[in-house]
Amino acid sequence: MSSVAGAPPRRVRLLALLRGSASIPSTGWTAGHVWRPTPGSFVALLAGLWLFGTGEAFLLAARLGATPWTVLAQGVSLRTGWAIGWSTFAISCVVLLLWWPLRQRPGLGTVLNIVVIAVALEVMYTWLPEPDGYAVRLAFALVGIAMIGLGSGFYLTAGHGPGPRDGWMTGLHWRTGWPVGRIRLCIEVTVLVAGWLLGGTVGVGTLLFALLIGQSLALSLRLVDRF
Repeated sequence: MSSVAGAPPRRVRLLALLRGSASIPSTGWTAGHVWRPTPGSFVALLAGLWLFGTGEAFLLAARLGATPWTVLAQGVSLRTGWAIGWSTFAISCVVLLLWWPLRQRPGLGTVLNIVVIAVALEVMYTWLPEPDGYAVRLAFALVGIAMIGLGSGFYLTAGHGPGPRDGWMTGLHWRTGWPVGRIRLCIEVTVLVAGWLLGGTVGVGTLLFALLIGQSLALSLRLVDRF
């Protein structure tokens, strides 16, 4: 059956969907203020952060390598002698300082990002079964990347401000006009290389995350925009 007059062909619409969104869209649940949630924005924020933490749990359970930011934290820990938790905290503080020239401001999402993702990671990691076999572990890693992208799509469109690392990404997006997927890819690859040079552990899952998370985020933003 032919498409409706004036509407783009189905194949064109599918290609546009797969290409993803080049920016962070405004949705029906996007709040008007970073510190004043609406019921819809609060649900989207919590759901997105929980999905993000669950995706981290899938990647951890896959045992195929940490995310690039964790690799960087490992490298900093090896070079400084700090515990990996303190290394992660220090990196987050440095990234927050990078917000200043980009004129980024924290919001409710910035605070809840630290709490909800950590709780979701802890709860879901203990609940997930241990994958048996390389194919299943690889599937876990891919599911984790998809869930982190989808979770980011929901919480970023809630309008309550991004977490420290995503704030750097969105700040660069607004200042440069580059697509968010491309910026995310550049950040993840740069962080991965820095962590590896400092001695962090890199695996197949790490490389997959660095290469796919940008497209996963762009595609998720396009899907979320259609809700």
